[in-house]
Amino acid sequence: MTGADLLLLALGAVAVGAGVLVVTTKHLVRAGLYLVVCLGALAGDYLVLGAELVAWVQVLIYVGAVVVLLLFAVMLTRAPIGASDDLDRPGWPAALIGGGAGLGLSVLLVDAYRWSTVALPDAGTAERLGEQIFTSWVLPFEVLSVLLLSALVGAVVLSRPDIGRRADDVHVQTPAENVVPGGRR
Repeated sequence: MTGADLLLLALGAVAVGAGVLVVTTKHLVRAGLYLVVCLGALAGDYLVLGAELVAWVQVLIYVGAVVVLLLFAVMLTRAPIGASDDLDRPGWPAALIGGGAGLGLSVLLVDAYRWSTVALPDAGTAERLGEQIFTSWVLPFEVLSVLLLSALVGAVVLSRPDIGRRADDVHVQTPAENVVPGGRR
């Protein structure tokens, strides 16, 4: 076992550990930050495997954009920042489904390859990768951009309760209703 193998296993363990923390924490913002650690460890795995372009795309797109969008959506919707009891659900159904899916994929992988070696193609270049992305994969990228834009617009609409209300639904507070306990306004 080489040093690269050990580094790959260590980064994989960090990614799995951070992934477990993402789904088990009760703090929504901490879950987003654990997701940053998980995706960063995955980018480190890509670097160890020699896919530098994919590693930097992972950092720029997922860590830099998706997680920031997630945290902005949390802030815009005024979701609870601290521990939330409604995030505490029984974990056994998810563990059962996840374990079953993992076992099924492992059996499928072992059955497909039977521990044989597979010849790897030549290393790709950024030019070949860009050609593939912008010819074969343009539609999924555009659909993803529309999805992220609609999620951001939805977060803005949810954060503004006055948008979409009719004029007769708006309740105007009287000065007596504006007084909070303790006598201060």
